[in-house]
Amino acid sequence: MSNISRQHQTAAAIPVSPDSPGSPFSISANLLRLFSHIKYENLAAGLSGGVISTMVLHPLDLVKIRFAVSDGLQMRPQYDGMVHCMRSIWQLEGIRGLYQGVTPNIWGAGASWGLYFLFYNAIKAYTQEGRKAELSAFEYLVSAAEAGMLTLCLTNPVWVTKTRLVLQYNADPSRKQYKGMLDALVKIYRHEGIPGLYRGFLPGLVGTSHSALQFMTYEGLKRDYNKSRKMPSDALLSPLEYIAMAAISKIFAVAVTYPYQVVRARLQDQHNNYSGLSDVMRRTWSNEGVEGFYKGMVPNLVRVIPACCITFLVYENVSRLLLGEYH
Repeated sequence: MSNISRQHQTAAAIPVSPDSPGSPFSISANLLRLFSHIKYENLAAGLSGGVISTMVLHPLDLVKIRFAVSDGLQMRPQYDGMVHCMRSIWQLEGIRGLYQGVTPNIWGAGASWGLYFLFYNAIKAYTQEGRKAELSAFEYLVSAAEAGMLTLCLTNPVWVTKTRLVLQYNADPSRKQYKGMLDALVKIYRHEGIPGLYRGFLPGLVGTSHSALQFMTYEGLKRDYNKSRKMPSDALLSPLEYIAMAAISKIFAVAVTYPYQVVRARLQDQHNNYSGLSDVMRRTWSNEGVEGFYKGMVPNLVRVIPACCITFLVYENVSRLLLGEYH
């Protein structure tokens, strides 16, 4: 018998331990343990927070995206600032114009926040399993990043659709490229295929660092604040305290990661053709310098800080109510 045959027989004779890290048994067991920590109350609470904040603040999101893609093309309306932009849209199309793309935004924000809180709390509980010590800042960061990646894989087509709808500048509904969310999804898929629905996915993956930094900061602030009060780290806080911690964590995350949002919006824009991530970055830097990567940041901050505060406040209270932890 040849050496190769003997080696194959020997390998086949060695049993695979269910406890081996790479074995199918181990992977299945770990997935089952992870799924055992899923609580759909977190999904409902996150969805509620995302939907409410989006309905209130969508016009500011529209303004932010229009500024983010303003790269000098003549086909785009020119705005002097946030107020001028909102007034111009109002004069051309009324309240309907300010709420262009609101349907995919509600779907996207609701689904994203719901799935994010669902995955994040499950991963966090899985990591915490069997330990008395609290998670470290790095473990919060990793848990939030993993939750963000899973969420983005499911929701990226919705965000592409929202961007396309928001960037329709014609006031005449009959001359608009997309009639609504479903029409946009179908047309993007028909003309651009799956890659079209996943435009901006790579910078979106980079953007998971935004949520990871935000959640790491938010969890750290809550933990340290409750320690200073000699309370459990997950003790219920007042609405004002949740708002303050959400705002601080959001400002920190935006300051660090905003340029990826500009790159992502430009990749998803139907009015310009980029060959990829490096092409967007090169042309933005060449034509606009460092300021190009921070276009729309002011309207973004004006929008995301209250949006974050509303989302986290609603989530914290609704989740505790559904989980029976509201005392």
